[in-house]
Amino acid sequence: MKFQSIAASLATLIFAASPSMTAPARTDAVPAAQSAVEQPEILVARDDTENPGSEDRFIDTWFPAVKPEAEPENLDDVDTGGPIDAKGIPEVPLDAQYRIERGDTFKAVLLRAGVAPDDADRAIQALTKVYDPKRLQPGIEVFLQLQPHKKSHVPLLVSIDFIADPETDVSVLRESDGSFSATTYERALTPRLAYGRASIRSSLYEAGQEAGVPSAILNGLVNLYSFDVDFQRDVQRGDSFEIVYQRMTDEGGTAVIEGDLMIASMTLSGVKTTLYRFKTKSGYVDYFDQDGQSAQKSLLRTPTDATRISSGFGSRRHPILGYNRVHRGIDFAAPKGTPVYAAGDGVIEKAGRFGSYGNYIRIRHGGGFKTAYAHLRGLANGISEGARVKQRRVIGYVGSTGRSTGPHLHYEVIKNGEQVNPQTLRLASGYRLKGEELADFKKGIGTLTEQLAAFRERTARKEN
Repeated sequence: MKFQSIAASLATLIFAASPSMTAPARTDAVPAAQSAVEQPEILVARDDTENPGSEDRFIDTWFPAVKPEAEPENLDDVDTGGPIDAKGIPEVPLDAQYRIERGDTFKAVLLRAGVAPDDADRAIQALTKVYDPKRLQPGIEVFLQLQPHKKSHVPLLVSIDFIADPETDVSVLRESDGSFSATTYERALTPRLAYGRASIRSSLYEAGQEAGVPSAILNGLVNLYSFDVDFQRDVQRGDSFEIVYQRMTDEGGTAVIEGDLMIASMTLSGVKTTLYRFKTKSGYVDYFDQDGQSAQKSLLRTPTDATRISSGFGSRRHPILGYNRVHRGIDFAAPKGTPVYAAGDGVIEKAGRFGSYGNYIRIRHGGGFKTAYAHLRGLANGISEGARVKQRRVIGYVGSTGRSTGPHLHYEVIKNGEQVNPQTLRLASGYRLKGEELADFKKGIGTLTEQLAAFRERTARKEN
């Protein structure tokens, strides 16, 4: 079988498009300047069939150029574009790119590309040592190198490369003995500063999205101020926020993941509060006001990303029992599955079914405080009685178990054995910077403030 025929048979499996795509960087690649071998001309092969079927997800393929003027009858006379080894395999492999879709598996992708089942199994077995194939998500692009065999329609799998997550590349390589090895590489990401500001008309999230602020950054803003701000009652029309945050970019300058909030400022009812990120010499990272006082409190007022309170603390008519009784907690309405966070550091005292509370967690904190979380759909992994948790760790998920009319989180704060209103509770402040640390902090926020001023000036020029 001549080389063109091999390439053509693979092209029927592979829908080719632009040759401009690039695979994840490989550390074993030889720089062009160091190569003494002239590289073959590169052409693009395209499948123009009207119905390419499931193979149209192979979105890029290129082949070494072989353009004989005539079709020789003797296949042994065909120029393959490179020397043939003892097994009759060309040295130059074929490359293909595949975009993962819902329901795909690595094995299905490899078999669709024509890889032999035993090759696919051995490659996946090597992959599992560094990456769980079950984590494969739609949208991931997988780059394959396939080496066509002169006397067989079945190509050899040479390598698999893909970006597992914004910070990690994964590579699977065929060794000289036919086995496979897998390696992970940290991607070279560069932090760049970004800026966002908005006036709130209806909700913080809506204002942020209209301003182009990523959801992850908005969640961080809410979490940061959740110690002091009741986002149900305290945020009003006309309030505003302003932030400077990091975006991690890849080698091409594309933003691939959100970094940290560096400056967060909220103006509520005319009162402005600005917080700055700072890392102490001991490695402790927190947000501090301009005087060096930590924003962190001993307990969260809102232990979930939900911002709507469906029932407050105090007397109410019970929605199921039908008579008035004291509601000794706060209910946060949220979709099923919304994460619930530990309100503070502590030890889990109870975890599991608890009467009308349904799935229930109670955490013992310091200073005579406990917090309770009820009607959960389920508990997070590792959550059991006696386990230690840190503030903001996910402990469970919003549900509607027990005596409940719909999905919500029932949250209680218990002080010295008595339920108290979380919204009116005065909480102990966190860490305060002093001495040399405070001086370093003041110097650092001076630099951040200059950057903030530059963003404001640039934004003002664009708006004018």
